[in-house]
Amino acid sequence: MGDDGRQVIARNRRAGFDYEILDTVEAGLVLQGPEVKSLRAGKANLSDAYATIRSGEAYLVNAHISPYKEAGRENADPRRERKLLLHKSEIQRWKGKVAERGLTLVPLELYFKDGRAKVEIGLARGKRKGDKRQAIREREVKREMDRALREERRR
Repeated sequence: MGDDGRQVIARNRRAGFDYEILDTVEAGLVLQGPEVKSLRAGKANLSDAYATIRSGEAYLVNAHISPYKEAGRENADPRRERKLLLHKSEIQRWKGKVAERGLTLVPLELYFKDGRAKVEIGLARGKRKGDKRQAIREREVKREMDRALREERRR
């Protein structure tokens, strides 16, 4: 449990590598009963997920929430679209940004906050291959510097 009351269920670790995150927003998630129990058990995956805006409503698409075994046939499709709960003004603002600039909405983290399932959505721009290489290079340099500092402290 984080210091801000978050109990993280799933992170989209590829998002930071594949996308440049420009802005984030916290959204509620419309779930069915067995999905909540499955999330409490930590059975979720955001790796191929994205968010979309259609007819004034936001949806989380392709997020995988595993079926809850004890629910039997009450389980819904694990990859079904789930409605995101956002203020209308936020939806309109983000819809404009996505349409005009070629940006996309990517889920970054799925978590419980005060007992409610939330998803952090990021407004993202795809990185080019060169940008990814630059990020790898920066990470390697930072790792080398940290290693050198540790070695220096040991002496």
